Amino acid sequence: MQFVAFERAKQGTGASRRLRHSGKTPGIVYGAGEAQLIELDHNALWHAVHKEAFHSSILDMEINGQVTKVVLRDVQFHPYKKLVQHIDFQRVEATTKLHMNVPLHFEGVEESPAVKGENCTVTPLMHELQVICEPANLPEFIKVDLSGLTSKSVLGLQALKLPNGVKAVVRGANKNPALVSIKLPEVAPEEGAAPAAAPAAPAKKGKK
Repeated sequence: MQFVAFERAKQGTGASRRLRHSGKTPGIVYGAGEAQLIELDHNALWHAVHKEAFHSSILDMEINGQVTKVVLRDVQFHPYKKLVQHIDFQRVEATTKLHMNVPLHFEGVEESPAVKGENCTVTPLMHELQVICEPANLPEFIKVDLSGLTSKSVLGLQALKLPNGVKAVVRGANKNPALVSIKLPEVAPEEGAAPAAAPAAPAKKGKK
């Protein structure tokens, strides 16, 4: 995915405010050399930040006809306006080890035995996965195949097939967190069924 940026000479709160009023968004690029101040067209940026690939893939940033490989590191939105206030990118090189959050795409659940045959409710518990890899191996997303899921399936992170060169980063004590929740349908009582009879009270002993 490619986008165009422009060099920014001035910095500071006042300069950034004037940029925003003119339809531009201030930003910065750091890593692999000196930090570089940039500005981007806000309308083009607004559409880009709402695309999944913009957050999880290597981006081609063009400045003055030169293309640099970068990844998105931070976006600051206005509290209530549809406005990107600031954006940060990091340069990447071929040997750079990246820590990135990659989206999980769950596929095939509607055709799975759990849903189609057993009427289960399947709910994803994770929507993205933090990974470490080199730029050439960074996937845009990771597919999770649920077509074989049943009500008795136990689908944890360790069962997930990752692309070559990609390693999951798991934090916390649980090294195999569940990817989905599987809930069996509730069984309603049949209509017209007679309520269960109450147990008979013990007979009282007569007086002698």
